[in-house]
Amino acid sequence: MRTTVNIQDELLRKAKRLALERHETLGRIIEDALRRCLLQSHRVSRTKPTRLPTFKGKGLQPGVDMDNTAGLLDVMEDR
Repeated sequence: MRTTVNIQDELLRKAKRLALERHETLGRIIEDALRRCLLQSHRVSRTKPTRLPTFKGKGLQPGVDMDNTAGLLDVMEDR
């Protein structure tokens, strides 16, 4: 199917150069790139969300500063 699209000049130059290097048409280069983009998008959308393990407890304990790893190690060793 024939269609018209606007492509940034530099991107078009690179695509044309790639087509010449591969001895393919510009249309073929664009089709391949679009196929890869759609396939990647489909794969990403089908991945399951990651479940983070959680534990019962009272939450963050007093005196624990999550931004201070040295202090966090001290608190962990004391308990």
